[in-house]
Amino acid sequence: MTRIKDASSQPDITGGVQQLYKAVYAGGVPPQTLELVHLRASQINGCSACVDAGVSGAAKSGVSAEKLLNLAAWYENPIFDDAERAALALTEAATRLSDRPGAVTDEIYAEAAKHYDERQLGALVLMVGLTNLFNRVNTTFRVPAGTRWG
Repeated sequence: MTRIKDASSQPDITGGVQQLYKAVYAGGVPPQTLELVHLRASQINGCSACVDAGVSGAAKSGVSAEKLLNLAAWYENPIFDDAERAALALTEAATRLSDRPGAVTDEIYAEAAKHYDERQLGALVLMVGLTNLFNRVNTTFRVPAGTRWG
């Protein structure tokens, strides 16, 4: 059962979140990469609503079906380019902070910095943070797949 049924009851929250998403997408990172980042973090967190939205968003942005099907094992698959790999490594480290202290190592960050400038790195980190936020919101409110909240 969905615990919150009407996102319009939260206009200050949803409006603020939309401004953050605008900043992410204005950050200069290819939209396909941002969608892969969102989807991978959502897979890790097991948020069915965000995985569902992530698959749809990634497909709409032009991510191939092959990449969508292989995202969970991106690190072993050559269809992901070096910039995508760096973004996904940063995503996994920042999403799995509780797995170990210092999860976002200097090596992971330096590899991302080879492919993205400071503005783009800010957008990537913000996308990871927003995704993790929505994974927690949707899981707590039991938002089912196929439902949009926020």
